[in-house]
Amino acid sequence: MIAAKEREYEFDTKRVNPKMFAMWLLIVAIVMLFAGLTSAYIVRMGEGNWYKFDLPIQFLYSTIVIIGSSFTMWWAYRSAKNDEINQVKIGLITTFILALGFCYLQFLGWKSMNAMDLFFADDIHGDKVSASFIYALSGLHLAHMLGGVLFLFIQIVRAFRHRIHKKNLLSTNMCNTYWHFVGILWVYLFLFFYFAH
Repeated sequence: MIAAKEREYEFDTKRVNPKMFAMWLLIVAIVMLFAGLTSAYIVRMGEGNWYKFDLPIQFLYSTIVIIGSSFTMWWAYRSAKNDEINQVKIGLITTFILALGFCYLQFLGWKSMNAMDLFFADDIHGDKVSASFIYALSGLHLAHMLGGVLFLFIQIVRAFRHRIHKKNLLSTNMCNTYWHFVGILWVYLFLFFYFAH
């Protein structure tokens, strides 16, 4: 009887939280979406009539910023596990500021493309459709990033209300996981643009 209870407890500790499982399903769906779009990019580029241009330097800067934000998010999560509440607040706020910096750099990158007479066009057979792909992919990523920014803001509010600690980590763990995901996704997109472009 005791052994059965121990096995049941062991099973419960290994069970994935439904909210975390739902988030992983969302991440898989996003990966599939971007895999399809980058595949379309390669197929269209292979058809020829493809305008090549240098990526705006702001995209490189935003890549550095988002990598930095992953470190500060990790620091906030580790601090939460150790009940270092002040460090959690600093880590989350720093991540939030870096996230806003990333969004601003993306805007500057698009502005730089506009200055090069590269705009979003609906003509898929035009030679400057390469720019449209970059606008679409980076814009779609930014939309998912803004979801992460909102999630971050909620975590900051929770931290100041003392609702984040080592016994209440689910929401912070979800935010940490999603934030690293959008960071890795952008690094992938930047490298894809750089080498496939």
